[in-house]
Amino acid sequence: MIGKISGRIDYLGDDHVLIDVRGVGYVVYCSDRVLMSLPGVGEAVALYTDLLVRQDILQLFGFPTLIEKEWHRLLMSVQGVGAKASLAILGALGPDGVSRAISMGDWNSVKAAKGIGPKTAQRVVNELKDKAPAVMAMGGRGGAASPATLDEVIETPVAAPAARAAPAPAPSAAAQAEALSALSNLGYAPGEAASAVATAAAETPEADTSGLIRAALKLLAPKG
Repeated sequence: MIGKISGRIDYLGDDHVLIDVRGVGYVVYCSDRVLMSLPGVGEAVALYTDLLVRQDILQLFGFPTLIEKEWHRLLMSVQGVGAKASLAILGALGPDGVSRAISMGDWNSVKAAKGIGPKTAQRVVNELKDKAPAVMAMGGRGGAASPATLDEVIETPVAAPAARAAPAPAPSAAAQAEALSALSNLGYAPGEAASAVATAAAETPEADTSGLIRAALKLLAPKG
């Protein structure tokens, strides 16, 4: 399994990038959003990858963060969602948007992705809703892949050491993960806890962990 590619960009296509690693070119398929975020030809790049193995094909799919790669893996586990559909959903919403839509049961947002019908969107939400908390909790350890320097790329194999530190995760991601853990310890089901935290985070993006927990508990409180 090839889990990460670190090298120099040789070519940027409509749906893929060609990355040179010590003279070997790897074709890596990416969403439109990821392709637009990549540096130019000749520059260093690193992507986490997922290898799709079929009888007549081997394809690498690339993601800038482990969270996005994990969502791709989970989306592909849903009946009717192949690699192309998964990239369409991630390209339209981004990993944070996917986490929010699924945890809140917002299948209309998923349906907005190109080629995704209402039945498939509802299936995605229904099948993955209880898995959203675990992925959201990766916020503190799902940082971006960091490319090696060009000298390291030439001298070392694919898994070259990172030349620069990955950007620190947003405080809200860590706060959401801690809030989810706290609500789970209080006995709330993963799905309802994730939905409440996602809603609270959207309404109060500046909130810390305590603020998110308080806001989420208000949302979970019985009405009437």
